[in-house]
Amino acid sequence: MDVSTKTFPAEPAATPRAFKVRSLPVPAAYRRPFVWAQIIVAFLFLEFGLWEPRLETRIRWVGIAAIAILVLTLIDRASLERLGLRLPKTFGASVVLGISFATVVFLVTMVHWAGGEVPANPTWPSLHLAWQYVVWALIQEFILQSFFFTRCEELFGSSAAVWVAATLFAIAHLPSPILTTFTLVGGLFFCEMFRRYRCIYPIGIVHAVLGLTVAVTMPNSLLHDMRVGIGYLRY
Repeated sequence: MDVSTKTFPAEPAATPRAFKVRSLPVPAAYRRPFVWAQIIVAFLFLEFGLWEPRLETRIRWVGIAAIAILVLTLIDRASLERLGLRLPKTFGASVVLGISFATVVFLVTMVHWAGGEVPANPTWPSLHLAWQYVVWALIQEFILQSFFFTRCEELFGSSAAVWVAATLFAIAHLPSPILTTFTLVGGLFFCEMFRRYRCIYPIGIVHAVLGLTVAVTMPNSLLHDMRVGIGYLRY
């Protein structure tokens, strides 16, 4: 099936959509390899940024990854709707936000029930770091949904893309056992909500709220200041 006319199957809670890919001219026979190459290159750049031993080089890799993702997104010339950048529909946003706050209450309750303290790590996050984390959560959701999910969706279909994109998201949080576990479960939820409601803004808020909740309920001896990659090992 030509990717430019591919319609993703309707599901009970989702509205069927057809997204056109308007990238630079690529022969149909090479479209799938081209999409595979985008996923692999972007993910490798991100991993280099997480695992490079030298800080200066690590920062360069992060910049290269950011530029690559932005350029490849612009090359695809996808619609704002496909990227999830349009304003959210009221019902979809309410569902996503409602589930997230219920989860926060559940996590805090479970910590108290287990005899733990909230906050478990009173030194993090500070108010200054908290608003930065909200911005970072939105950026992560753009990378996860608008870049990786949309390409996985094109390659594997809508439902399978939820699992593939969430798995990539979890791998990026290795070797932290807490964050890898939470991001796999959270990534499945984020990607499913994106698949159904196609908007990253409420998902980004959910991501930030849940991330901050994990930060204040889990001991820093396990979280290592929410670091991943080589930063986690060197904490």
